[in-house]
Amino acid sequence: MSANLTLDVDGEHVFAYTGARAFDKARPTVMFVHGAAMDHTVWVLPSRYFARHGINVLAVDLPGHGRSGGTPLESIDAMADWAVRVLDAAGVEKAALVGHSMGSLAAFDAARRHGGRLRSLALVGSAVPMAVSDPLLDAARANSHDAIDMLTYWGYSRAAQLGGNETPGLWMVGGTLRLLERAGPGVLHTDLAACNAYRVDPEMEPAIDVPSLLILGNRDIMTPPRATTILTALLPNSRTTILDGSGHSLMMERPDALLDALITIV
Repeated sequence: MSANLTLDVDGEHVFAYTGARAFDKARPTVMFVHGAAMDHTVWVLPSRYFARHGINVLAVDLPGHGRSGGTPLESIDAMADWAVRVLDAAGVEKAALVGHSMGSLAAFDAARRHGGRLRSLALVGSAVPMAVSDPLLDAARANSHDAIDMLTYWGYSRAAQLGGNETPGLWMVGGTLRLLERAGPGVLHTDLAACNAYRVDPEMEPAIDVPSLLILGNRDIMTPPRATTILTALLPNSRTTILDGSGHSLMMERPDALLDALITIV
């Protein structure tokens, strides 16, 4: 039994959490891609569930994040291409791809340009474009803790700021603060700048015929449900699940409901 997989991609080691199950190429695979300045630990619950139900899990740390080597990738396109190379390194022809926030943009772009490698797609807390405010970018550029404070405050609903975690014993806001504080200098700014720069022209893009699911929080002020017009237009084979009461940090605020939604697409 192995709780992780180490792959070589572009000459750097890539860490992937496998849900405490050995990786078997003969089984279907799901890849999870985290958000800005985060790592694979945000996906522990769904990773363990799918691993125990016969599905390979690759909950990856992006380059320069968590336990992966290298430096952070500077564009969403580069992250999407990297995700496909991770599948190559793992010997996986097709996978379900799940991404949150920045990771959802990388997953969407992989479906847009490498759709033949995906059997399904789930975008959690997503929007295109994913604009980032100048004060947040400036604070992240300066490696100021203000950037972490802003992300943590904006990333949760008002109710979640008070507590009431569905997972007893865990502190949602404090856990996010500590996770973001672990990122290296410049990582958060690189990630946020990549999100802010990503654009697609819906008039010039063909439809993406991958079975897709958008999972959104109705209290999300960072990627509100109304901001998914371009995504839904480009993903005609998609449906949307809105989690009541959740902000942007859906994996922490509504872990059970999120897993229930993912089960329908992975």
